[in-house]
Amino acid sequence: MDARAIIAELRRGQQPSEAELGWFVEGLANGHVSDAQAGAFAMAVCLQGLEPAGRRALTLAMRDSGDVLHWDLPGPVMDKHSTGGVGDCVSLLLAPALAECGVYVPMISGRGLGHTGGTLDKMEAIPGVTTQISEQRLQAITAQVGCAIVGATGRIAPADKRLYAIRDVTGTVESLDLITASILSKKLAASPEALVMDVKLGSGGFMKTPEEARALARSLVETATAAGCKTTALITDMNQPIARALGNGLEVAEVMRALTAGKTCPLIDITAALGAELLVRAGLAADVAVGARQISDLLLSGRVAQRFGQMVAAQGGPVDFASDWQRYLPVAPVIREVTAPRSGFVAALNGEALGLAVVALGGGRMVEADQVDPAVGISDLVRLGHWVDAGAPVARIHAARESAALEAEASLLQALTLADRAPELPPLVYERVS
Repeated sequence: MDARAIIAELRRGQQPSEAELGWFVEGLANGHVSDAQAGAFAMAVCLQGLEPAGRRALTLAMRDSGDVLHWDLPGPVMDKHSTGGVGDCVSLLLAPALAECGVYVPMISGRGLGHTGGTLDKMEAIPGVTTQISEQRLQAITAQVGCAIVGATGRIAPADKRLYAIRDVTGTVESLDLITASILSKKLAASPEALVMDVKLGSGGFMKTPEEARALARSLVETATAAGCKTTALITDMNQPIARALGNGLEVAEVMRALTAGKTCPLIDITAALGAELLVRAGLAADVAVGARQISDLLLSGRVAQRFGQMVAAQGGPVDFASDWQRYLPVAPVIREVTAPRSGFVAALNGEALGLAVVALGGGRMVEADQVDPAVGISDLVRLGHWVDAGAPVARIHAARESAALEAEASLLQALTLADRAPELPPLVYERVS
């Protein structure tokens, strides 16, 4: 076996064998494959693609590059994953909501990738919270609280951990095969009985067209099912942020408002739709309509906020976070209101441009070693279809410096389209793939 030969084979459009993919993944995990070779491999896969058999082989090899967890709990173990979007903090609601229903959710998540935010970065915006914990601690928190949101340890899918960081800085994020293998290697290593996949479609996701989203949904469902895990995917809208905020601390604030306001919003509606799929799989709901009502009622009751607070405390955060969260979240030194340059309906929001604006503010990573500022981002963002008058606020920029706020304002206004006619609003959920 030779890394150069495998890369050259891929570059020519030939499919590596299962043994070759297994050898390369082992090299990622043990260091025998260099960073340069890993980047070249990712680019070759991105350009040439893998067939379903190769995608499955890559996924299982990455899963088996480290430990695979086993559970002994008095209820079903299940999980969810999003393919990445902006203002997407659903995981922070869904994990504790499912725990309230008796489902155990050891959610192994990732960091920001490209223009999208990362669930781990959001959790770590809460002072004291750690997402890098041992497998033994993950087992204990899951048993005690019912849910945990953590990163993969060095012993869980180590090959993916290395390739994931390289993809972020080499322009190879948008590969269907690499996305599938990356997501499922970590998820399957946690040994869930069932998974629900949230495949984002629109300007703020990686999949920009229905065909791309459907292809990824099918890839995830088919690959996970072939590995023995019952899996469903929902294709959901990402033509605007789910929450009205982008940025790690600001999105946690949106989560807490949703969990304590007692009124529905798109964030709660999508969380309920995804949770319903798992409740049906677990036999805890007769159908998805019943399951969605069950999740929604719990979210609106305030009980999920308390469960979220228990998870935060178990992972090192403040014990009173659920009741006093405003005191703990970081505040940026510069907050700048952005106003509409003209009157009109909000006809489009370029989610990718908004996400990149947050990255430029320091809320994401330009290179792997960058430190994330949890206080920066965009809040109070207008939603599609809303009418705004000239000079009325359309968002607020939270920045570390005035110059950065001005640059973000210019980017935000370029991402915003105002029109004289109201746009046709997209559905929250486009279709279900199983």
